[in-house]
Amino acid sequence: MSQPDNTGKTAPTQGFTRYQRTVVGLLAFLQFAVILDFMLMSPLGAMIMPAMQITPQQFGLVVSAYAFSAGASGLLTAGFADRFDRKRLLLFFYSGFVIGTLWCGLAQSFESLLLARIVTGLFGGVIGSINLAIATDLFAPQLRGRVMGIIQTSFAASQVLGIPIGLYLSNTWNWHVPFIAMAALGLVGGLVVSFKLRPVDGHLKLKQEHSAWMHLYHTVTEPRYLTAFATTALLMTGGFMLMPFSSAYLVGNLGIDLHHLPTVYLVTGLCTIAFGPLIGRAADKVGKFRVFVFGATLSIIMVLIYTHLGPVTVPMIIVVNAVLFLGIFSRMIPFQALVSSVPGPTQRGSFNAISASIQQLSGGVASVIAGHIVTLSPDGHLGNFDIVGFVIVGTTLLASLLVWRLDRDVRVHTGQLAADAKAKAT
Repeated sequence: MSQPDNTGKTAPTQGFTRYQRTVVGLLAFLQFAVILDFMLMSPLGAMIMPAMQITPQQFGLVVSAYAFSAGASGLLTAGFADRFDRKRLLLFFYSGFVIGTLWCGLAQSFESLLLARIVTGLFGGVIGSINLAIATDLFAPQLRGRVMGIIQTSFAASQVLGIPIGLYLSNTWNWHVPFIAMAALGLVGGLVVSFKLRPVDGHLKLKQEHSAWMHLYHTVTEPRYLTAFATTALLMTGGFMLMPFSSAYLVGNLGIDLHHLPTVYLVTGLCTIAFGPLIGRAADKVGKFRVFVFGATLSIIMVLIYTHLGPVTVPMIIVVNAVLFLGIFSRMIPFQALVSSVPGPTQRGSFNAISASIQQLSGGVASVIAGHIVTLSPDGHLGNFDIVGFVIVGTTLLASLLVWRLDRDVRVHTGQLAADAKAKAT
C-alpha cells in the first residue's frame, strides 16, 4: 500500500523504499556536515579564545556572525527557493559552504575568522531548509517523524564522530586542522550526493506565482505560518545560548579536563544516536504534540540542573548531558515533523528558508545576549551561567504554548483538506 504526498509522489505507509533509504542517508550526511561546522566552534572555543587572544564577547560575535549571515541568506533566497530543482539548489549552496569551511581552517586572525564564518553562514544556513523541503516532498506525513528522527541523529553523529575527532586533531596539532579535514570530507560527500540524489522537481509542475517577491510576501504574511515561525525562534534560543560556551563551562566550572572532553561528547553522542530514531517512531505513533510536551518538560528540568552544577565527575556529566539531549531531541524531532505539514507544496522551499533564517537570526541574537550575560574570570570560570538557564526555561515555556496552538491549527487544516477531498470525490 502507498499513499501520495502533496507533490504527487508515493511513499509506503509502513516503511521506506530502497531509494528513500538512500535519500534519508544523504540528507542525514548533509545535516551532519552543517551541524558539525557549527558544533565545532563550541568544543574548540576553549582553545580558540586563548590561541587568538579573543574575549567571550568576541567569540560570541564569531558564533553569531554565522547565524546572522545565514539568516540574511535565508530571507534573500526564500522568494526563489521554490523555482528551482531542489537538488541543484542544494548543491549550489553546499559548494559555497565547503569553501567557507576551508576558509575557517585557514584563518589566522580574529577578523579573518569572523569573515570566514560570515561566508560559511551565507551558504550553509540554507542547506537545512532545502533538506527539510526535500524530505517533505518525498515522504508521506505518517513517515516524517521517523525521517526527522534519523536526520536529527546527525546532531549526535557530530558528537560521536566529528567532535571527538576534531578535538583529537586540535589537541595533536591545532584548532585549524579540524576545519580543513571537514572541508575535505564535505567535498567527497558532495560528490556522492550529486551522483545519487535524483532531481527533486515535482513542485515545479504545480502552479507558481510569477513574482518571487510576492511569493516571499505571501509566505511571510500567511497567518498559519506565523505561529510556526515564532515557535522556531523561541526553540532556537536555548541551543544558541547554551552550546557555544559548553566546553568552556565543562572545563572552567565543572572541572572536566580538556583531554576528557572527547569522552564526554563521544558517550553522550552514542546515547543520542539511539534516542533519535526511537523518538521519531514515538512521534508517529503516540502523537507529535505529546512527545514534544515530554521533551519540553524534561529539557526544562535538565537545563536547571546543568546550569547549577559544581565540579563533577566525568560519569556524572555524561549522564546529565545524555538526559539533557534526550529532552532536547524529544522537543525538536516532533516539532519538525509537525511543522512539515504546515506549508503547501509550492511554498515549502520559501517556508523552510524563512524558518531557517529565523532560526539563525534568533540564534545570533541569543548568542550575543549570552555573550554579554556570561563573564569569564582569569581562572577560566564562567559566571552568570545560571541566568542563561533561567532564560532558556522561559523561552521553552512560551514555545510550548505556541506548539499547542500550532498542533490545533494543523489538525483543523488537515481535517478541512480531508473534507474537501471527500466532497470532491463524491
